[in-house]
This record gives sequence, C-alpha cells and structure tokens, in this order.
Amino acid sequence: MINREEAIILLDKYIKNENMRKHCLASEAVMRGIARKLGEDEERWGLAGLLHDIDVEITDADPKRHGNESAPILLEAGFDEEFITAIQLHNEDATDIPRTTVFQHALAAGETITGLITATTLVYPDKKLASVKPKSITKRMKEKHFAASVKRENILECEKIGIPMAEFAVLALEAMRGISEDLGL
Repeated sequence: MINREEAIILLDKYIKNENMRKHCLASEAVMRGIARKLGEDEERWGLAGLLHDIDVEITDADPKRHGNESAPILLEAGFDEEFITAIQLHNEDATDIPRTTVFQHALAAGETITGLITATTLVYPDKKLASVKPKSITKRMKEKHFAASVKRENILECEKIGIPMAEFAVLALEAMRGISEDLGL
C-alpha cells in the first residue's frame, strides 16, 4: 500500500478537475473520521476516501464503468483486494454485488455525504463550513429536490455501521471543517 504522499501524486495524475479533487479530499477527511470513531485503520480508510474516484475522468463518470476501471490502477499501486473491492462497490451501478462489509458501507456513506454537506454549505450566505449546523444537513437530507443527485440511501448506510444519521452528520461536518481551507469552504 502506498502512503498518502504517493496517493496525492496518483490523484494528481488521474484527477484534473478541481472540484473532483476537493470531493476526494473531503471524502478522505470523512473516512478518517469514521475510522477514528470505529477504531479502524485511519490511514487505510483515509486513502480509500482519497482514491475512491481515481477512475472518474477515465470513465467520464459512466455509472456502468466508474469504479471498476480503478482496479488495475490500485493493484499496481499495491492495494489489496479488500481495498479495491470497496472502491469498486462505492458505485453500486457498476456492479451487481451488494456492499456487505463495514468498510464498504463506510466508504459509500462517507463519500456521498460530502456532496450533501457541500451543497448545504453553498446555500449559506458566507458559504463556509463553519456556519453550517448539523441540523441543516439532516433537514436537507429529507428534501429530495435539494442536491437531487446525492443518493440518500447511500448516506443512510451509516446506520449499517452503527452510526445514527444525526451523529454521522456531526462527524462528517467536523471532518470537513478540519480541511475547510483546502476545500475553499
């Protein structure tokens, strides 16, 4: 497994879109927060968040391919099957295999909530994570037309790993606040 510095180099090689890079950084922060909460390997889980969309530009975000084409890239970088499978399964449209492990559910929930939190932040007048209240995230979660592309069912997989939605909103928001400067929020 490569280290974070090497993972950033890999990310730079495959992800050119600045907003996508910010999403990957936010996902890394949230995954580190989940790992801390669950007593898991923070470095490993963080790298999964950071690299989960490594093939998004190669596949042009095609939901039938995105995730699967990351496998050879990650294999070459030294990641194991469990890590690669979690990344492949974060996009349920690319495979018929259901997510079953804590790691898989955490990645699906963790990377997805970043979109909801970012969208919520952008409707605040100052557009700053520091202003966002966790209650706003859980409220927006119920508004189907708000950030409509965010798959609420993926976020709710937090409950499958033992973290209630309200607590998950706090955890993810705090994680993203920790890197707010990198996110421009």
